[in-house]
Amino acid sequence: MKIYNTLTKRKEEFKPLVEGQISMYVCGPTVYNYIHIGNARSVIAFDTIRRYFEYRGYKVNYVSNFTDVDDKMINEAQAEGITVSELAERYIKFYLEDTAALNVEPATKHPRATHEIPEIIEFIEQLIKNGYAYEAAGDVYYRAKKFKHYGELSSQNIAELEEGASEHVNDEEQQRKEDPIDFALWKKQKQPDEIAWQAPWGLGRPGWHIECSVMSTKYLGKTIDIHGGGQDLEFPHHENEIAQSEAATGQKFVHYWMHNGFVTVGSDQEKMSKSLHNFVTVHDLLKTVDPQVLRFFMASVQYRKQINYSQENLQQAEIILQRFKNTLTNLDYRLNDATASKVAADLQRTLKHTQVKFEQAMDDDFNVQNALAAIYDLLSVLNANLNAAQVDKKTLQQAKDYLIKWLGIFGIDTIKLTTAKQAGDDDAQIAELVKARDQARQNKDWARSDELRDQLKNMGITIQDTPQGTRWTRD
Repeated sequence: MKIYNTLTKRKEEFKPLVEGQISMYVCGPTVYNYIHIGNARSVIAFDTIRRYFEYRGYKVNYVSNFTDVDDKMINEAQAEGITVSELAERYIKFYLEDTAALNVEPATKHPRATHEIPEIIEFIEQLIKNGYAYEAAGDVYYRAKKFKHYGELSSQNIAELEEGASEHVNDEEQQRKEDPIDFALWKKQKQPDEIAWQAPWGLGRPGWHIECSVMSTKYLGKTIDIHGGGQDLEFPHHENEIAQSEAATGQKFVHYWMHNGFVTVGSDQEKMSKSLHNFVTVHDLLKTVDPQVLRFFMASVQYRKQINYSQENLQQAEIILQRFKNTLTNLDYRLNDATASKVAADLQRTLKHTQVKFEQAMDDDFNVQNALAAIYDLLSVLNANLNAAQVDKKTLQQAKDYLIKWLGIFGIDTIKLTTAKQAGDDDAQIAELVKARDQARQNKDWARSDELRDQLKNMGITIQDTPQGTRWTRD
């Protein structure tokens, strides 16, 4: 298996620290609002990667945090007249509900910044002791240039960073900092009623970057296999995590850095973000879009590539998912209906070939497009076997089991997929019309048969005439 490592800018052979186990940390949301589908892209991308590791037999220790205190949260809580904690509880609840609807596996651990304050303070003290951090008027800053590898992950030039930072740092903060590119580990309380904790440097709260260093090393160890997140986190967030963690522990922080591409919108493919006010929240989208369609749409693009969000692309994902659904429904029908069995050598060969192609694609930096193409190519051979007078029940069952596993990697619940919208109040009426059509066909009354087919079609029912009898499904 090969993974593209953002740090080295190349694909590398994946070798976990512990055979058969993977430690994986993925940066989670700042919980001051509903997540938009740009946020969901990262959640779904790394959930799909995690699921493939599990398919391959790995035990994955998957940690993803909640940032539950920062300037945005303080400002939003003040605007609503509630506490930061109340704001966090609300949106953590919605996050868990919305990601569950998208069939995202719960993290092994969802730590929260405000629950790790003693460990954060201890970590900062270690950085001060090691000479990488300093206290200044109640704030604590990290000496970025002291860390010799600073800027390597995001390919940043230190001189350019320093020039750019000096233009954005206000005079008061600049007076406290030794260097413009130094970043905050601890922020002094600004207002008496602002959320704060007591630390050796006075009342304050942690900076954004320090929390992930603390939670990753606490729950996964000083060195981990994989750290993931969106491309927008490469700098400064992940760059700062490396500097903090390795300066505190003296050990390599992460073996493989993985970053997912953005979600873009519109013909100019502008990045979706809250700051640009061009976002669509998952919470609102799920009111009108099937969660499985949204999940499949997001999961069917290789994680490093951009996704262009549009109604047309959503509809295309729905069409492909519908074909998988139809094949699985046909599989269930033939497995329950068939009384005779024969060996289908062509299907056995195709199934084995599909497995090899699927795993080769996924082993190549999780190339989901090629993996899905391999499954899609299987369907024509599979459907041809399903329409035969006699079927190879053993191989059909094997094909069904593989489809369930493979689609499950993409977060598709095949039970929900094949049972959705099957039952209705008009089932009895539909059954009578189908029966009447069958009788008309037996009587060779083709005009009446066509009339009944059209009537059923207008009711949203598709008729399938198979060697084993008539079947119907809802559109």
